[in-house]
Amino acid sequence: QVQLVESGGGLVQAGGSLRLSCAASGRIFSIKAMGWYRQAPGNERELVATITSGRSTNYAYSVKGRFTISRDNAKNTVYLQMNSLKPEDTAVYYCNAVANNRAGARYENYWGQGTQVTVSS
Repeated sequence: QVQLVESGGGLVQAGGSLRLSCAASGRIFSIKAMGWYRQAPGNERELVATITSGRSTNYAYSVKGRFTISRDNAKNTVYLQMNSLKPEDTAVYYCNAVANNRAGARYENYWGQGTQVTVSS
């Protein structure tokens, strides 16, 4: 089993910055990709950014140029640097990892518990 623990959420004014971190632990053999998703009240969960083990990245159009995802493979940790935050970025942010626990095993999706990001206008 893989556990994901997020940190770094909080309240910030519009135009400000926050940095989210997510550390994976447990029985891990390989993490193929890690990423961040978010869910605002009344909305479905949506992709924010993902990064592969080879550090290929993918961003939602709404955050391109403002958010940066990075990863420390040695620490099984993913980061999300969020700059120029807007009120519409307010949501619960969830960390995701696609991982397996032994060679040749199927990759599974794992989720963190979520961290609240609130941007005031």
